[in-house]
Amino acid sequence: MVRVALVLGDITAEPADAIVNAANSSLLGGGGVDGAIHRRGGPEILAACEDLRRSHYGKGLRTGGAVATTAGRLPAEHVIHTVGPVWSREEDRSALLASCYRESLRVADELGARTVTFPAISTGIYGWPMDDGARIAVETVRAARTDVEEVRFVLFDAAAHAAFEAAVGGPEVDRA
Repeated sequence: MVRVALVLGDITAEPADAIVNAANSSLLGGGGVDGAIHRRGGPEILAACEDLRRSHYGKGLRTGGAVATTAGRLPAEHVIHTVGPVWSREEDRSALLASCYRESLRVADELGARTVTFPAISTGIYGWPMDDGARIAVETVRAARTDVEEVRFVLFDAAAHAAFEAAVGGPEVDRA
């Protein structure tokens, strides 16, 4: 069973075999976590994403999918890019959000990654309520069949950390 840990901090500074990027479908960088990963990781990540767009992902990465690139200058071997859904009151998109975590772990397994860091996917500009996003993330990771040994949710602020702490059932897994 995968070990779940929580970290209050900057995902771009957290060492791991793979860092998950809450990307947009273009794979070419953006705001939030995506922009931070591209800035800190350097031009190697963008170049790898441009190669993906020229080959298999000409129309971009589908929501819920995941694909890996180099991590450039980040303290990791790989970045796993996943596209989270935009939250909607009218349509239940929770299966797409769960797919982001499941597909990222599948790609991590293909890479042989044992430690993976995740942000709180879709809970920023995509508007997903933090408590529900945390619940989906933790339930999906715990239910996944994976060879990944540790998943660290690296959370930017105290409110996100508290939501994930509630979802995991307490502070005993906390590394912050």
